[in-house]
Amino acid sequence: MKITSKELRRKWLEFYESKNHVNIGAVSLIGDGSTGVMFNVAGMQPLMPYLLGRKHPEGKRLCNIQGCVRTVDIDSVGDASHFTFFEMMGNWSLGDYFKKEKTAWTFELLTKVFGLDKDKLCATVFEGNDAAPRDDETAELLKNLGIKSEHIFFLPKSDNWWELEGTVGTPCGPDNEWFYPLDCEKKEPVFPDDYVEIGNDVYMQYKKLENGYAPLDNKNVDTGFGFDRMLLFLNGLRDGYKTDLFLPVIEKLEELSGRKYDLNEEDAKAMRIIADHTRTAVMLIGDSQGILPSNTGAGYILRRLMRRAIRYCRQLEISSGAMLCAAEIFTNIYGEAYPLLNEKKNYILEEIKREADKFEATLAQGMKEFEKCVGSLMRKNEFMTKSQPDYVKETEIAGKQAFRLYDTYGFPLELTEELAGEQGLTVDKKGFEQAFEEHREKSRVLAAGQFKGGLESHSENATKYHTATHLLNAALKIVCSPDIQQKGSNINEERLRFDFNFSRKLTPEEVAEVEKLVNEQIKKGIPVVMKEMSLEEAKNGGFVGVFESKYGESVKTYSIGEFSKEICGGPHVENTSSLGTFKIAKQENVSAGIKRIKAVLV
Repeated sequence: MKITSKELRRKWLEFYESKNHVNIGAVSLIGDGSTGVMFNVAGMQPLMPYLLGRKHPEGKRLCNIQGCVRTVDIDSVGDASHFTFFEMMGNWSLGDYFKKEKTAWTFELLTKVFGLDKDKLCATVFEGNDAAPRDDETAELLKNLGIKSEHIFFLPKSDNWWELEGTVGTPCGPDNEWFYPLDCEKKEPVFPDDYVEIGNDVYMQYKKLENGYAPLDNKNVDTGFGFDRMLLFLNGLRDGYKTDLFLPVIEKLEELSGRKYDLNEEDAKAMRIIADHTRTAVMLIGDSQGILPSNTGAGYILRRLMRRAIRYCRQLEISSGAMLCAAEIFTNIYGEAYPLLNEKKNYILEEIKREADKFEATLAQGMKEFEKCVGSLMRKNEFMTKSQPDYVKETEIAGKQAFRLYDTYGFPLELTEELAGEQGLTVDKKGFEQAFEEHREKSRVLAAGQFKGGLESHSENATKYHTATHLLNAALKIVCSPDIQQKGSNINEERLRFDFNFSRKLTPEEVAEVEKLVNEQIKKGIPVVMKEMSLEEAKNGGFVGVFESKYGESVKTYSIGEFSKEICGGPHVENTSSLGTFKIAKQENVSAGIKRIKAVLV
């Protein structure tokens, strides 16, 4: 069947809502640190506390479509199937229904809603091992639904079992993966070569022990279907960049470059990278946490993606302005599903332009410097080979040279590695890291999973600045306008940066009043109180969200007396008395209607 992305989104949610599931919506792409990763990498990740036993405020049957960001294979982006940002269609049973209902509903969805031929459906189930038995129950349920016995395959734990590695006491269990032929016209497709996985139902029926497993009383179901993959598959496509999520952007890049996507694979690769990385940049800048490009943490990943896209704009001989065109198209494509993108559209475009202009200014010089590095290495090899026949050619760019490209010309190490790889060379990463430590100690890339709400770290100082941001936000609402909302933030150990909607810079009198209000709260020594509650309870209690449309139904709230009440992911100090003295250091214009304050604690 042919289906648009909007139709697929609607059909998934309407189907599970008809089965009494509550659509809990999507949460931020930025990980909150509880699962040890920088970004949400799976649709079920935000629901982990509830899969582990916590009661969800919306009940036992849930569904949504959750945005995710995976950065482990950025270098693979450029082929027809890899994406950095993607979405997962999910539904969950938290101790409610189990295998009988779930197999029937997935079968109904695939055959009745999406029109797949039941005689072509294949499924894999757990084959069993010494610790857990074969999943004959799921296999029998599939047969009773009409799936052919010869289309049900028993596979080992590595294929059909889900658990959190390295944990004890957590839920785990077998899964049932669904497959369909890539080419429906092929008379006798061979599994698995001729099939594509279209979804996965996980049955969490065991608890993981030190040695083996024990049955769970409260069994869960965790379903995950890739939105991008399903859209591709249902439209009979092999190239993920030809769905309506990407095609308008690809067509725009064709127009700007005068090149055709289907005529040259190198041009197609460049267009895919620009499209994918721009989409991810739009979603991260437009996220409820509003991260921006920087030299550390999540901001570094964003900068790396954007600068890689700009480099491929040059390969197509188009300006980085192509990213702005692509970004505007993506805000239109995703604006209905993610309304915050509409609200932040101008801000997103301004920040992309800011980063593009910054990198464009030094990119040409940086490329010349890189070519000098390569040329010098080649000349050395040529000279040494002539004078010493047994000389082994050097194929590594020195770490100090790679660091100079980073520090002076803004080249992420990964960009230098990618450029080097195209020349058959490598980069001395250890040497780069040593130079990095020596010259940029404060900009060391932090470990994954430590970023939230614009923070570059969870250090003591950064935590203080994050709490001070709450006080600043509240003071601005009092002094300037109750309609002020956070539009982005960046916090490190030395200062806070806070973006907000306002038509002009603050007057000196307003600056003084904001400082006075914040410092009064600090001097009072007010406890910072965290409480978890439903989103509805938070709204009724007067808590303000940065961008409410992207929060889940269960939220963390932080109160600083009655002065500041916010929905937030933390971290915060225990008492305002530890903050010191608040001082606004600088005001800046970000874009039309968006201002920026930089402040310090002394």
